[in-house]
Amino acid sequence: MTETPATTPAATPVFPPGRYGRRREQRRRRPWVVALAVAVVLAAGVMIAYSEWQKYGDPAYDAQVISYTDISDIGIVVHFRVNVPENGGATCAVRARNRAGATVGSAEVPVSGIPGGDPVTVDHRLVTTERPFIGEVLRCRANS
Repeated sequence: MTETPATTPAATPVFPPGRYGRRREQRRRRPWVVALAVAVVLAAGVMIAYSEWQKYGDPAYDAQVISYTDISDIGIVVHFRVNVPENGGATCAVRARNRAGATVGSAEVPVSGIPGGDPVTVDHRLVTTERPFIGEVLRCRANS
């Protein structure tokens, strides 16, 4: 008596020609393409982060709003303090918004540093197109 195995060894299946379409060859992996793509994405991220830091993140020109007063239908006075390097200069972007949050006035305010490098206090009258609700300092940066 001979035994017939119930299972056949695993092998690549053989399909009738033309019945299931063309079989694709297995593609070669290209790890250098993935590594290059990752390197490009990282480089772009670093460049974007650096440019944004230059615009908004320099602590040498940190500004803080002290108060805003004299609110009228045509303007607001914004009192703010900014750190400016000794005898240096800065330009601060100041804006006013209405109750709905829309910008109703903005200006670029030049600020000069003082000897000793102490923070500079600035009072700026900002002209608006309608009654403002709040005055803000968006950013300060070094004079170009």
